Amino acid sequence: MARYLLTRAWHSALTLVLASVVVFLGIRALPGDPALALAGEDRTPEALAAIRKEYGLDRPVTVQFGQYVERAVQGDFGHSIRTGLPVSDMLRTALPVTIELSVLAILIAAALGVGAGVVAAVRRGRPAEWAANALALIGLSVPHFWLGLLAILYLSVATGLFPASGFVPFFDDPVGNLHHLILPAVILGTGLAAIIMRQTRSAMLDSLSADYVRTAKAKGLSPRAVIGRHALRNSLIVVTTIVGLQLGGLISGAVVTEQIFGLPGFGKMTIDAVFQRDYPVIQAVVLLTATAYIVINFLVDLLYSLIDPRIRVAGDAA
Repeated sequence: MARYLLTRAWHSALTLVLASVVVFLGIRALPGDPALALAGEDRTPEALAAIRKEYGLDRPVTVQFGQYVERAVQGDFGHSIRTGLPVSDMLRTALPVTIELSVLAILIAAALGVGAGVVAAVRRGRPAEWAANALALIGLSVPHFWLGLLAILYLSVATGLFPASGFVPFFDDPVGNLHHLILPAVILGTGLAAIIMRQTRSAMLDSLSADYVRTAKAKGLSPRAVIGRHALRNSLIVVTTIVGLQLGGLISGAVVTEQIFGLPGFGKMTIDAVFQRDYPVIQAVVLLTATAYIVINFLVDLLYSLIDPRIRVAGDAA
């Protein structure tokens, strides 16, 4: 087990280093001179030279990268070009909103998707499967922005059941926080629930036709034990992969939902930074997104070893 963990940790660390190099070079490959963006209207040669010296833009790229890594490890991503605020403070304000929204969306999607997938597999060829497939098709086909607008129109404006926009910090008012986030979380989780449902159904059908499930039935185990303890557990590897990858995607991809519901999250900050050419914020956002994917993939690998010990044994043997 220790060797398996060390191998996965080494791969994750190496990927993170490569990602930091790509982020650093990618930002500097963008068209335009960062010094011009920083200078604003004062674009005299003297002002541009002073800005390049202050931000280290006049130094070799290798030196700039070394300073960038050193500051990033310390949590220092510089200051926003437009607001002058520390980028780390902006991230601390925006990231918790998106993480909470993403986790809620994942929980809702997993509950709906796994439940519907199991029902569709167990009730194959019956109305329950047809209904689950129809709902999954709708969830995959309907765009989030349109579904969000309909939800605001009917559930917020018409009935007043949920707030149309805004955000309340969890520690200020937990009930108000969930009241503001539950509707965007449901909207964000619909498409993911459909994906999880389809994959769960496919994995469950394979498991239900396996020899070990037939053996469990022959031993006289109850249908609930056969489905939950044997078929579903072996189907969770596929679901775990999807949930892990989609969580990283939701952290960086909840832009549309946050814009529609007026949430001050990570996605909205990213869009604003791109339109304003705020290079320090863009660089921090991309690096943090890459880090989130790497960390989540590492945790998914650990879950693999817990769900299926054969993976852990194979990793130790290698």
